[in-house]
Amino acid sequence: MRIPESTGSYARDNYLSQGRPGLRGWLLTHDHKRVAILYALAITGFFALGAVAAALVRLTLVQPDSQWISPETYDKSFTFHGIVMVWFFLIPSIPNTLGNFLLPLMIGARDVAFPRLNLFSWYLFMLGGLFTIATLLLGGVDTGWTFYTPFSTMFSNTHVIMAAAGVFVSGFASIVSGMNFIVTVHTMRAPGMRWFRLPLFVWAIYATSVVMMLATPVLAMTLLLIALERLAGVGIFDPALGGDPVLFQHFFWFYSHPAVYIMVLPAMGVTSELICCGVRRRVFGYRFMAWSMLGIAFIGFLVWGHHMFVAGQSMYASIAFSLLSFAVAVPSAIKVFNWLATMYKGVIDFHAPMLYALGFVGLFTLGGLTGLFLAAVALDVSLTDTYFVVAHFHYIMVGGAVMAYLGGIHFWWPKITGRLYSEPLARFAAILMFVGFNVTFFPQYVLGYLGMPRRYHDYPPPFQALNVVSSAGAAILAVAYLLPLWYLGRSLWRGASAGPNPWHATGLEWTTPSPPPHDNFPEPPVVERGPYDYRDP
Repeated sequence: MRIPESTGSYARDNYLSQGRPGLRGWLLTHDHKRVAILYALAITGFFALGAVAAALVRLTLVQPDSQWISPETYDKSFTFHGIVMVWFFLIPSIPNTLGNFLLPLMIGARDVAFPRLNLFSWYLFMLGGLFTIATLLLGGVDTGWTFYTPFSTMFSNTHVIMAAAGVFVSGFASIVSGMNFIVTVHTMRAPGMRWFRLPLFVWAIYATSVVMMLATPVLAMTLLLIALERLAGVGIFDPALGGDPVLFQHFFWFYSHPAVYIMVLPAMGVTSELICCGVRRRVFGYRFMAWSMLGIAFIGFLVWGHHMFVAGQSMYASIAFSLLSFAVAVPSAIKVFNWLATMYKGVIDFHAPMLYALGFVGLFTLGGLTGLFLAAVALDVSLTDTYFVVAHFHYIMVGGAVMAYLGGIHFWWPKITGRLYSEPLARFAAILMFVGFNVTFFPQYVLGYLGMPRRYHDYPPPFQALNVVSSAGAAILAVAYLLPLWYLGRSLWRGASAGPNPWHATGLEWTTPSPPPHDNFPEPPVVERGPYDYRDP
């Protein structure tokens, strides 16, 4: 497939021009598409802040015993990086941007079920972000993004409560969004849009929303207990007051391991859409793909204890959590095998979104395989709190989720904006990102295997060469992240008109003009076939 220079005129009567004019119109909008744009702008800003904190960490680690920043500032940098990237970028990235924009379009609805709540979730998200930024301006927090007790309740003199308040408030934004998506899918599907005619992206957002609704309240409760212990001296987690710090880890990881799938499941949905369009085939094993998403969401609630093999929990509990951690790999593997089967003997069009999708499959597979190492109790004992864990986490969360997010942005950019971007530059950025990511994080697997602990400001000189390579890769990765910001922004003014369907893709969203009108469809569409009605080449 070749993207034509111009496949139609720019749709003038669209969600960007309709509705209330000016800034007031955007801040008071009830249009799910405009709310998605507000989220996209917000998380881009938070991503930039988190990236600056990561750059401080990598620059510090270029040489051992670096005096560039103090150890205290180093602690605050990686803590701020973790808090911002996890709760203010990765978790809302796909669900609240692409999910908000596309889910009603994909099921033939005019909007989400609760438009006012949708806008309210964005205000909650921004309020939580303001708390987090205020933490940075007031001196930061040094507990790590996990807020581990008793350090966060007894020993840290930084602004723990304010940072926790930011995460607490943003969690309610996730709950509101999850509820909205679930009700929308159940009640607003177009005539003929049966459950097994839903696009896999909708299945992914639905499964993610279930996890948001069930897991996030546990995090909120845990953060409230931290605040109660710090303010009132109630012995909940502090052993000096009769509390139990392992209890905090049970609470925290009961949320945070399902939160991994809040980040990854939407990425899997995006990748399914990109691969089907890139190969122009129906997805192999559609029902298995749909059920595997629900399976991942369900089993994900049962494996939190594999983060606690060295925390003092029962060895029998560790064995059970180890087995369950291996079990959650099965539905994940189904997805990888089905993506490969979809591409098998296909004529693949290596356009930019497809390159991002292939990058996701590669990075997610490598990250998932190293996750099996950490699920084995004997190996995890030696690898816990080393850079091996850092590399594994980033391969899944950053390499996987961010590649899929950018792939989705590139794929649906003509639909969102009505404009085409520079395809050669986009391909170059996708390849550069894949290379830069591996140069950055693969050396950290080796560092972790050799025993370098994470969160340390200093390290032995033999580790310097690998740290220099990792920091050099981070510079490449920074360029790869900045490139799309430039050429996508440029396309808003200088890009050719995209027309309704420049990819010749299937799906209801591609039957609307680009950009879509305020109400999406002049009348509810009638669905008579599945979402991937491609003809095999």
